[in-house]
Amino acid sequence: MSAQGSGAPEAGQPSADQLAAMVANASDEQIAEGMTSEARPMILGEIFRRMADHLEPSRAAGVDAVVHWKILDRPDGGYDHYEIVIRDGKCSLSEVPGEQARVTLRVKPVEFMRLVTGSTSGPELFIRGKLRIEGDLMFAARIAGMFQIPRPTA
Repeated sequence: MSAQGSGAPEAGQPSADQLAAMVANASDEQIAEGMTSEARPMILGEIFRRMADHLEPSRAAGVDAVVHWKILDRPDGGYDHYEIVIRDGKCSLSEVPGEQARVTLRVKPVEFMRLVTGSTSGPELFIRGKLRIEGDLMFAARIAGMFQIPRPTA
């Protein structure tokens, strides 16, 4: 399955900034509880579907890369695996990775939620051993700069 950005969130879904505020105000325990519930696939799916909307085409110009995300600690013991392709200033998603990754990011769900909502940074997680990077480390350092990261609203 592949998806491009779809614009506004679906009815009843929080905006990216609202989600960022909810995560910023939640404890790690509250986030962990949400990410071990049956809502996890919906939460992750929505975040990855919205990534295309947050790509800054000018910042991704000339980039041709595949990024694999492995969100660890799924309730069944596995992980969720998503593939983001950044190509021609656009971002697309595949929930069934099929291309060779330039970089693979492995992260637990609480840290992932904090990362994608701007509550923490990739370098901070990496230094603390909470984000494992496989592949092109220099490219990994550039990924966040290609996206408009949501910020909590007041």
